[in-house]
Amino acid sequence: MTTIAHWVNNEPYAGGSGSTSPVTNPATGAVTGEVALADARDAQHVIAAAAAAFPAWRDASLARRTAVLFRFRELLDARKDELAAIITAEHGKVLSDALGEVARGQEVVEFACGIPHLLKGGFSENASTSVDVSSLRQPLGVAAVISPFNFPAMVPMWFFPVAIAAGNTVVLKPSEKDPSASLWLARLWAEAGLPAGVFNVLQGDKVAVDELLTNPAVKAVSFVGSTPIARSVYTTATAHGKRVQALGGAKNHAVVLPDADLDLAADSMVNAGFGSAGERCMAISAVVTVGSVADELVARIAERATKIRTGDGTRGTDMGPLVTKAHRDKVKAYVDQAETDGAKLVVDGRQVRPEGEPDGFWLGPTLLDHVRTDMSCYTDEIFGPVLSVLRVETYEEALALVNANPYGNGTAIFTNDGGAARKFRNEVEVGMVGINVPIPVPVAYYSFGGWKNSLFGDTHAHGTEGVHFFTRGKVVTTRWPDPSQGGVNLGFPRNT
Repeated sequence: MTTIAHWVNNEPYAGGSGSTSPVTNPATGAVTGEVALADARDAQHVIAAAAAAFPAWRDASLARRTAVLFRFRELLDARKDELAAIITAEHGKVLSDALGEVARGQEVVEFACGIPHLLKGGFSENASTSVDVSSLRQPLGVAAVISPFNFPAMVPMWFFPVAIAAGNTVVLKPSEKDPSASLWLARLWAEAGLPAGVFNVLQGDKVAVDELLTNPAVKAVSFVGSTPIARSVYTTATAHGKRVQALGGAKNHAVVLPDADLDLAADSMVNAGFGSAGERCMAISAVVTVGSVADELVARIAERATKIRTGDGTRGTDMGPLVTKAHRDKVKAYVDQAETDGAKLVVDGRQVRPEGEPDGFWLGPTLLDHVRTDMSCYTDEIFGPVLSVLRVETYEEALALVNANPYGNGTAIFTNDGGAARKFRNEVEVGMVGINVPIPVPVAYYSFGGWKNSLFGDTHAHGTEGVHFFTRGKVVTTRWPDPSQGGVNLGFPRNT
């Protein structure tokens, strides 16, 4: 049985707690390894290594940092199939989806390769007589990244390439459900020439997280997960003086207007609703149909959903299992309750016949129609392959429904009316908007982040906001000795 360890100073670290948690292959239900669970002393050891490495990495030249980033990028591109296979084996998503995850993470690495331009400061000569003023941005220190199970490679790569490029050191705390990708990435950093202690992995659960949130050596925390945990991470870490970006849950809506291309809309709903078995924070889980479009759209979605091949992600299927048996059972319970509450079950994923082992954590694509806003299948973030259709009569009703939801991560509108799309873009209270695009995940040089209960903190992930998050500003006012400027004067300095 493989033991998945921590990573400190460019080598595995077993830790001293002795506690482990099983790691399973969701497509078979078999336990494939045991991941170490850190105690407080293990966490302190990892954090201390990152803190010790910070001064030298902070002082490394931009040329040195970018050379390592470019090398990491080249190694990642050459070996991405290896990483995708690890993700599929522990998360369950199909190989093509895992490769897409790696590619989107790689975009952030490529963005971070341009860090010299992004860290340029400002300079004003002779701002006052013989006084020059300049500004610069400097790294914070140790940055903690606490990532979720659904994107074990991409979500960490939203943060750590920018943090490292900016001169920080990193402690990554991956999900204990699929931890092996973190060690693969750590080994790649070491091969790329990253100095020991700059990138570290702390395996574990709440004990490890609590130490990251409270340890004074940690200066910044980046988190992605459910809204209740995101809120707790934000309040705890900020109370301990840390800079925090905590990305929470989502209930992403797609509004389909009567003039929409229904084939495009149906394809998009299936892709965004059932990709990665719905275990995406940007999955479309609520389709809001406007006017007479509902019946035809539901029929087209159902036609496509019933053709999806659910099964082992290594066998060329379309959709894999859910990550754990407990999560599969929880999602199934939402479907049971929706049926009890009066939703129409158009496609029943509970009856799926998977192309995989019988003990895999299977649930097929599920389509619910005539869903109301008081049903738990709508109010809760299910995080599974369940697509709910809500019917309204007007654009105004659709907009009000989206804006009334406590989440504000991503949304989309499907229409051929440019005026309606522009109006929606302006009025909807959501952080990321797609127009005829179902998953509006921004490219790396724009920021990723939601509004309302989908984000705690002021700063989104990656892009220039990410550079701002992992650095702090400093302004330097300089005057070289000049006898004409001497003398005692207790008045407040004036610029002349």
